[in-house]
Amino acid sequence: MNGREKVIEVRGLRNQFGAQVVHENLDLDVYRGEIVGVVGGSGSGKSVLLRSIIGLNRPAAGSVTLLGEDLQRLSDTRRAAIESRCGVLFQNGALFSSLTVADNVMVPLREHFHLPLALMQQVAALKIALAGLPAEAGAKFPAELSGGMVKRAALARAIALDPDILFLDEPTAGLDPIGASAFDRLILTLRESLGLTVFLITHDLDTLYTICDRVAVLSQKRVLIADTLARVEKCDDPWIHEYFQGPRGRAAATAATHAAIPMR
Repeated sequence: MNGREKVIEVRGLRNQFGAQVVHENLDLDVYRGEIVGVVGGSGSGKSVLLRSIIGLNRPAAGSVTLLGEDLQRLSDTRRAAIESRCGVLFQNGALFSSLTVADNVMVPLREHFHLPLALMQQVAALKIALAGLPAEAGAKFPAELSGGMVKRAALARAIALDPDILFLDEPTAGLDPIGASAFDRLILTLRESLGLTVFLITHDLDTLYTICDRVAVLSQKRVLIADTLARVEKCDDPWIHEYFQGPRGRAAATAATHAAIPMR
């Protein structure tokens, strides 16, 4: 990775809630243009790490540099500028139920820019199409959408501002295998067409084998290893061995091989 631009740099991170220490001395780098999958057991703090990186959680110690800036040390104006370069898809979509899909997509446009309504509507329609939704989905409310469509609508909102980095929290959770596979392919397409860097939290082994350039494993309150899947699989750690060499891990690896997908 030498010579590549770091868009996320985490050093010595400590997250603590009362007496509970979630992370201790955690380090992680993410480079421009790659897709990094973050995995770990229940309670390992995957979502806490994501919130710390995007500035929603203030760490007890350590530093987080995002696109070359420490969010905790920025003015409100500069912080907003950095945040506008990040798109986030939260678990379950987190769409505003009282707004249509198009209005949901326009929320970040309204927050960061003063644009004519007609232009925002055009941008929203484009993002909805990029997310793989039909044009008529823009007029629907979240309750009128299937689970897969909700994910895509939330993705359309996440890419509304043409972000440098896309953060995804369990993007395929709750989707059937066909829908999850289609969503994975969509992320690959968007990475290539929009030049995105993708930081995703997942339990989906198929996602890890299909689209991730590197995998970061959270264990023992830190990143135990962050490397290609081929190298992660060989790590001498009981949790990693059980996770990747168990029946589901072997099935995902076999499926990726049969689909002629190179081991990442």
